Amino acid sequence: MSAPTDPAREALGSRLRDIRRDAELNGRELALRLGWRPPRVSKLEHAWQAPSEDDIRAWCRACGAEEQVPELIATVRAIEAQYVEWRRQMRGGQRRVQHVLSSDDLATMLFRIWEPFHIPGFLQTREYARAIMSRVITFYETPNDLDAAVATRLGRQSILRMGQRRFHILIAEQALYTRVGGSEVMRPQLEHVISEMAALPRLHLGVIPRHADYVLGPHAGYWMFDQRHVATETVSAALNITQPREIALYLKHFDGIAELAVYGQEAKALIRRAQEDL
Repeated sequence: MSAPTDPAREALGSRLRDIRRDAELNGRELALRLGWRPPRVSKLEHAWQAPSEDDIRAWCRACGAEEQVPELIATVRAIEAQYVEWRRQMRGGQRRVQHVLSSDDLATMLFRIWEPFHIPGFLQTREYARAIMSRVITFYETPNDLDAAVATRLGRQSILRMGQRRFHILIAEQALYTRVGGSEVMRPQLEHVISEMAALPRLHLGVIPRHADYVLGPHAGYWMFDQRHVATETVSAALNITQPREIALYLKHFDGIAELAVYGQEAKALIRRAQEDL
């Protein structure tokens, strides 16, 4: 199984290869300029070896691409920070994970949140959050601090009513039908979403209908904290994206799917339809 950092390293290796090709150099020619053995160039381009910051500087200098050094070095520094193994992160229990996220909440004035399968944490009821988090504890075999973790997650929701923060939340219609905890949990959960739409003037909630044409695909859910960073998750890791170039792609994706969403009464109608289905 690949390590969580492999995709980022592979992307970095591809960028180094592109820089070499733009300089019209083959691997042997670049190695000669750098005073390296030729296999080292191949190892860096194929992510078999991680480049140092000095490697990046030398590579770009030899290829006449020194203007790319700052961004590439930022990428090198971010790779290990980007991927955090869930088991290691949650050894102290889920309450700790929830607490870590709250510092970003306080620093953010505009939240952009996309959830394709579940109701996002800011809008969850206690019972819905409990059902979700109990499954996470079981799956990842983490310490069972369920009550404290749920209380901490619900405590995060207070930020919805703090200051002048704005919240643009997009959910796929599928999220309204994902049965979490059964009908007795889903009915009040969907009603809670409707009530929060009415109670929070700075909440802009959109529902993307099931028949919408996802040109770029729905992708995994993610949270954007202003334009500082994006948080998303895989099965094995939490991914924290900080590169401006990558954040710009997420913003473009978010704006694109936002155009597919319905808001206001149309969104409420889809939620009511899901309630009737229960």
